[in-house]
Amino acid sequence: LKRMNFSVSDTAEYGGMTRGPRLITAETKAEMRKILGEIQTGQFAREFLADQAAGGPVMAECRTANETHIIEGVGEKLRRMMAWLKPSKKGS
Repeated sequence: LKRMNFSVSDTAEYGGMTRGPRLITAETKAEMRKILGEIQTGQFAREFLADQAAGGPVMAECRTANETHIIEGVGEKLRRMMAWLKPSKKGS
C-alpha cells in the first residue's frame, strides 16, 4: 500500500483510504476469492487461451466496451487540461 500510495496523487490516496472500505465489502472479497479459485484451477487460463485461439472475440468486445465507456470521454477531456501529460499513441 505504501508504494501504491506514493505513486498516486494525494487526492487518490485520500479517497482510497477514506472511501475504499465502502467499495471493498464482504461481497467484493467473496467475489475476489471466487476469481482467485478460477485462476488457481486453471479455468481462467483455459478461457483466455480459448478466446485467443478463436481470434480474441471476447477480448475485442471488452476493448470496444472500454473504448466507448463514458469515462473515456471524461478522461480525454481531463487529460487535455493536464499540460504536463504527453499525448498517448491514440491521441488522448
